[in-house]
Amino acid sequence: MPKETILILDNEKYIQWTLKKLLEREEYTVLSSDSIETVTPLFSEHEVACLITEYWIDHSSTLEMVREVKKRFPEIYVMMLTSRELSEEKYKEILNVGVDDLFKKPFTPVKIFLHLKKGLRQRNIFIQKRQLEQKLDRIDAGRYIDRISSRAESLPL
Repeated sequence: MPKETILILDNEKYIQWTLKKLLEREEYTVLSSDSIETVTPLFSEHEVACLITEYWIDHSSTLEMVREVKKRFPEIYVMMLTSRELSEEKYKEILNVGVDDLFKKPFTPVKIFLHLKKGLRQRNIFIQKRQLEQKLDRIDAGRYIDRISSRAESLPL
């Protein structure tokens, strides 16, 4: 049975291919794209657990796309790869838009897998927490309705 779905966004075909083969060997479902425009619809068509994205694609940063994805899917784990040198300010900006982990190319598969497993565990905890909060809200709403009903029953007609 396949594990979670991982989406790779990188304009380097070799990086896409390498990550895809490594992840498929671990039984993840892997989608890949080389442009921001073609990757965006995939979030609506699939339940993506992790986005692995290059920082710079098609002469522009992927930060705005990450910001929008995290707004729509706050539980998604985002890993960013880059071969660029980044200032401390840029590093802070990257993490503040919702990137969970940032790696400098070249990277090792071991490092990617360790962080991926950690990130997916955190995602699952986030989802479980949200489900428990929703269940608690329903319980609280039920109690509120019960209180109102009992008060209404005790009112004189």
